[in-house]
Amino acid sequence: MPGAIATMAMAEGGTLLNAPDVYMQKLAIGPGYPNGTIDLRKSPADNVRAIAKAKGVEPNEIIACVLERDRHDAIIAELRALGCGIKLIPDGDVAGVIATADPGTGIDLYVGTGGAPEGVLAAAALRCVGGQMQGRLVFRNDDEVARAHRWGIDDLTRVYTLNEMAKGDCIFAATGVTDGSLLKGVHRRGNCVTTESIVMRASTGTVRRVSTEYRDLKHRGL
Repeated sequence: MPGAIATMAMAEGGTLLNAPDVYMQKLAIGPGYPNGTIDLRKSPADNVRAIAKAKGVEPNEIIACVLERDRHDAIIAELRALGCGIKLIPDGDVAGVIATADPGTGIDLYVGTGGAPEGVLAAAALRCVGGQMQGRLVFRNDDEVARAHRWGIDDLTRVYTLNEMAKGDCIFAATGVTDGSLLKGVHRRGNCVTTESIVMRASTGTVRRVSTEYRDLKHRGL
């Protein structure tokens, strides 16, 4: 599976949304837009139009990142009808959200439904680099509703903002498992294993990339 990453988010107690293991609708953009540019209650097409207006371009110049799943067929069709560019990814919506904050990717918007815990991880990462994000939990059956209640969530239709999913001094870290757009995966080169990681912190706005070599101690005589 390409683009697999191992991730971790850290923050003070109570500052990360205690999200149950259900789905979450997600909408995210990078920094530089006026507050309120995106609204999860509106259609994907309306959000693309709002982003294009704020950016000073036409909707067909906006690129949206969408997880390639059957459940997103309607979103993809709506965006294509608008002429919006689409970057389909096979997996890893955490990396998809982060991509909106990296000008080098060309991605303006992330939209789609994925795991709620992953949504909180993505929010923590976006808090470190800037941007806007909204999320709304999706429940497929009574068992998932009951799970949410056990986790202290009573408003099942609430739209969470970025600061409601992750606030304060968040730290986000990820290491590539397989090669992807965000990070290189684990590779073996002779007696050495290499990894690439990224570490972000909200209070400083720093983004550090770390390349690490793990050498075989037996071949070093240790």
